[in-house]
Amino acid sequence: MGARRSGREAALQMLFQLEGSGTSANQTIDLFWRTYEDADPEGKLYADTVVRGVADNLDGIDKKVTAASQNWRLERMSRVDRNLLRLGTWELMFRSDVPRAVILDEAVELAKSFGTDESSGFVNGVLDRIAENIGRKDERNG
Repeated sequence: MGARRSGREAALQMLFQLEGSGTSANQTIDLFWRTYEDADPEGKLYADTVVRGVADNLDGIDKKVTAASQNWRLERMSRVDRNLLRLGTWELMFRSDVPRAVILDEAVELAKSFGTDESSGFVNGVLDRIAENIGRKDERNG
């Protein structure tokens, strides 16, 4: 597993924990890594960056998710789907070095691993709308 993929997986788990615990992002990160001390340093750095980034920009991220998820309030989404959408939205907004297609593909793979049977399609559709809404395009060759 690549460093960013493992970082995204860890970030999803931490975002899930953060939402349910009421602790700060830094407390959640510290508690998580006590359990997973042997993590890839690059993946760990990416995960920590994602968690802090989502926590620092949560209101704006949630507004983008809400606007793109027609007929779905945040509260009605599963915690996994909601936090995957937050992770993917943060990447779309703040990681221009990561191609849109990679962000969506990685979110879909995490949805398949951690979500329900419907999660991957739902997450892909909402993130695709968010990408369109904020003007993120796929890179084109030539």
